[in-house]
Amino acid sequence: MDFALTPQQEALQDAIGRICADLGDDYWLARDREGGFPTELHQALAAGGWLGICMPEDVGGAGLGITEAALMMQAIAQSGGGMSVSVTASAAKV
Repeated sequence: MDFALTPQQEALQDAIGRICADLGDDYWLARDREGGFPTELHQALAAGGWLGICMPEDVGGAGLGITEAALMMQAIAQSGGGMSVSVTASAAKV
């Protein structure tokens, strides 16, 4: 069995990683200290079409799979956002 990521999955990780990196360490530190919903992350994910990643397209989702959703959450968790932000992002849908 081949567990290598597809080019589409690698592109997804890169795109999410860039969104998270654009927010910067100061943003993530402020979220840790002040709490609150990560509005800027949510807006950036929405603008990129990443919310509802594994929801069917006929209900407004991206129509991708659970693997892609997990890769998105991993990329967010690896950023300064940590796991709590990735769970917030995975539950949100525009």
